[in-house]
Amino acid sequence: MAKYIIRRLLWGIPVLFFVTLVVFILVRFLPGGPFDFAGEKQLPPSVVKNLEAKYHLNDPLWKQFVDYLWNVVRGDLGPSFRYRNRTVNDIIAEGLPVSAQLGMLAMLIAIGIGIPLGIIAALRQNTIVDYLATFFAIVGVSIPAIVMGPLLIWIFALKLQWFPVSRWGAQPPYFLGFLPKPDITFWRHAILPAFTLGTGLSASIARLTRASLLQVIREDYIRTARAKGLAERLVIFRHALKNSMIPVVTILGPMFAAVLTGTFVVEQIFAIPGLGKHFVTSIGNRDYPIILGTTLLYGVAIVIANLLVDIVYAWLDPRIRFD
Repeated sequence: MAKYIIRRLLWGIPVLFFVTLVVFILVRFLPGGPFDFAGEKQLPPSVVKNLEAKYHLNDPLWKQFVDYLWNVVRGDLGPSFRYRNRTVNDIIAEGLPVSAQLGMLAMLIAIGIGIPLGIIAALRQNTIVDYLATFFAIVGVSIPAIVMGPLLIWIFALKLQWFPVSRWGAQPPYFLGFLPKPDITFWRHAILPAFTLGTGLSASIARLTRASLLQVIREDYIRTARAKGLAERLVIFRHALKNSMIPVVTILGPMFAAVLTGTFVVEQIFAIPGLGKHFVTSIGNRDYPIILGTTLLYGVAIVIANLLVDIVYAWLDPRIRFD
């Protein structure tokens, strides 16, 4: 197991290198530059030239890339072009814990709703329970967060006044930089955005869980287990459910990486100071270091999430080996 993990992590290095190289080249082909405008006013060419010299943008492209890689190896993602006197490290350190808190809560909601709902729908196929679960999944997938968020705000914040309309009331995180302190202010602010993000994810998980479990319970070894007289509960949870979870776990990896690094729409609706907005605004600002830093962070999250998915595979199916 240890050798496999080390090998996968080493293979992640060329993956991250290639992603960084592609993004580094593509952002240079975007029309306009990071210093073309200061607010609504266009900067004089002499000022733009001085700023490019300050940030070494007038160096050859290969040298800029080599310098950037060297700084990344040392843990320096560079300065932001748009947010003066702030580095990309500062921006990520400020926004990532908030996005990670929201992402983990949304994933807990998605898994807690989606998997049980999919199991119940599969075991009650073609019944009213199955139809209701399928209806919920279709509604959850069909209603985007940009609609679900304002709807929950209108009902639970404005009409019932159970929760705040927006903002993020978390106390400083205390464990691994992500987990929040058990403060009532945090939970009141977190419930609506977490449900907005988690319900859509739970619908996808429920649909996949149902489809996968329906396929597994028709396999020969399930019929054999039933023929041996095993209780239906043991047949489902010991034999069928573990194998049916493999496709579900496959999508959980990229899904977790996506919500962990920030979701732009939900963070904008609830005015959450997370990292998601920087994934989008940095492109419009032509802020090359933030574009590269956030993309690299997402790449690292994908590599780690896929590694965890492969490890879970071996637990779900003993036939899978890491040799």
